[in-house]
Amino acid sequence: MISKVIVVLIILKTSLLFGQSTTTDSLNTNQNIKFNYKSLIVPTVLISYGIIGIESDALKSINAEIKEEVNENIDEKVTIDDFAQYAPFMSVYALNAMGIQGKNNFKDRTIILGTAYLIMGSTVYGLKKITKIERPDGSSNNSFPSGHTATAFMGAEFLWQEYKDVSIWYGITGYAVAVGTGTFRIYNDRHWLTDVVTGAGIGILSTKIAYWLHPLVKEKLFKKNEQASGIIMPFYDGNRYGVKMAVSF
Repeated sequence: MISKVIVVLIILKTSLLFGQSTTTDSLNTNQNIKFNYKSLIVPTVLISYGIIGIESDALKSINAEIKEEVNENIDEKVTIDDFAQYAPFMSVYALNAMGIQGKNNFKDRTIILGTAYLIMGSTVYGLKKITKIERPDGSSNNSFPSGHTATAFMGAEFLWQEYKDVSIWYGITGYAVAVGTGTFRIYNDRHWLTDVVTGAGIGILSTKIAYWLHPLVKEKLFKKNEQASGIIMPFYDGNRYGVKMAVSF
C-alpha cells in the first residue's frame, strides 16, 4: 500500500510540474493581480480529498489500511522529514547565493515566501484546531492537515516558480523532496494519507496566492525601501525544529 501511495504522489508531482505553463502565472505587465483559475484545480482537488476524508468511510478505510501496513513493516522511524520540509524553499536562497539567479530579487522573493508561510501556517493551524483529528500513533489530536507536508509543498512550488524559466529540474527536485517528506510522515505513523494530501494542496495553493498578491503586498507594505538584506536558516533547540529568518528592508 505504501508503494502505491508513493507512485500516486510521484504521478501527482509530475502532473503539477508539466501541467503548468513555463510563463509567469502570477503577475502581468501592469503589476496588477492576475488570477489564473486553472492553477487552482490541482490544489483544490487535493484539499477536497482530505476534507471529504474526514467523514468518508471509504477514505477512512484507505487510511486504516495504510496504517496497518506501516505498523507491520516499520522497523525504525526516520526523522529526515523534520529537516526535508524546509529544503525546497531554502534551496532558492542557496541557488541565489551560488550565483544562479531566479525570477525575483532577495526582497521580492522574501516577501512572497513570508506571505506564503503566513497563509499556509494560519490555514494549517486553524484546521488542526477545528478538526482535532487523532494522529495514527495516538500521540495527539492535531493530525489534520500535515504541517510538514504543507511546508514542503509550499517550498516546492516556491522553487518551481522562481526557477522554472532557468530549468524545470529545480522544480522537479523540489517536488521530489516534498513527496518524500509527505511519504515519511505516513511511514513514521504521524499522519494519515488524507492529512498529507491536504497538506500538499494547502502548501501549493498558499504559494500561488502569495505570488498573485505580491504586487499588492509590495505596494502597500514595502514600497518605500527597495533595498533589502537578510539571512534565513533552520534551527533545532533540542525539542523543536524550525526556521529563523532575519530581514532588513
